[in-house]
Amino acid sequence: MNNNKVFKVLSLIFVILLLSGCTKYVKDNKKTIPIKSTGQNLTDNILCKPENKEVLDLYEKYEKNLSFKMDKLPDCKNFKATQKGYTGLWESAFIKPLAFVILKLGYLLHNFGLSIMLLGLAIRIILLPFSISTAKQQANMKKAQPKLQKIEKKYANKTDQESMMMKSQETMAVYKELKINPLSSCLVAFIQLPIFLAFLEAIYRIPVVFEDSLFKLNLGMTPIKGITSAHNYFYIIIIVLVLVSTYFSFSNIMKEQSTQMPVAEGMPNPQSQTKMMTYMMIIMIGVASINLSTAILLYWIVTNTFAIFQNLLMKKIVK
Repeated sequence: MNNNKVFKVLSLIFVILLLSGCTKYVKDNKKTIPIKSTGQNLTDNILCKPENKEVLDLYEKYEKNLSFKMDKLPDCKNFKATQKGYTGLWESAFIKPLAFVILKLGYLLHNFGLSIMLLGLAIRIILLPFSISTAKQQANMKKAQPKLQKIEKKYANKTDQESMMMKSQETMAVYKELKINPLSSCLVAFIQLPIFLAFLEAIYRIPVVFEDSLFKLNLGMTPIKGITSAHNYFYIIIIVLVLVSTYFSFSNIMKEQSTQMPVAEGMPNPQSQTKMMTYMMIIMIGVASINLSTAILLYWIVTNTFAIFQNLLMKKIVK
């Protein structure tokens, strides 16, 4: 099975897992129900009971629209990873265990904001060996570019089957010489992405997280709501930190990738394309961040900051 087929199979498995347990929202006449005090939408498939009166009243009001019975849910303090038995691989193997750890650490520290940030860091540290492996592969790929470009030029005007086979064999010989596995980056992403997504999913499905606060910031409130309704301008600092941390973490990655891209005649320089993509990404994230809960943004800031130092560390390791 070639690399392309393996990647497609892995992608299909991941999509199946993801579709089996995503966050769902309570709807009335096909419209989501907002929580007025925080600006978020009311989550349907929560894992434990909320404690906030406003949220409880909303669930009671739209009881007929819910996919669960409130009296069947445990208190968040008593939640267990095995709650409700097996409910699908994505939820049972990823979301519920992470939710359990977030809750336990949150009650231990008496703050769910700290719990989320510390666990976000812990996940990054656990996955660090995979990131280092990817960095080494990228460094080897950079070394391979001159040889790969020669092969491209050698077979530029040849389309017959024999030439294509020779081109493939010579390319694979370069990969073998420099110990490059073209599929490794896909495998690393396949390992990392479900964990990060499940962590975010777990946060959204624990209502008590959004009822807590940290540094005078309500963890459930969106920055736009905090600035316009609560007149708390600390939320502006959160948005700035998100943008700055994202810029430095993302730009480092894009710079590394641009150095590996061959420069084709008549095409824009890869580094110019990288800058444009970085700025577009920053704008998109800036717009998105004003409508995300503070809990998610704190996680984002901490993990992005770790990624900046991680990139510096990996450069030293690779050298």
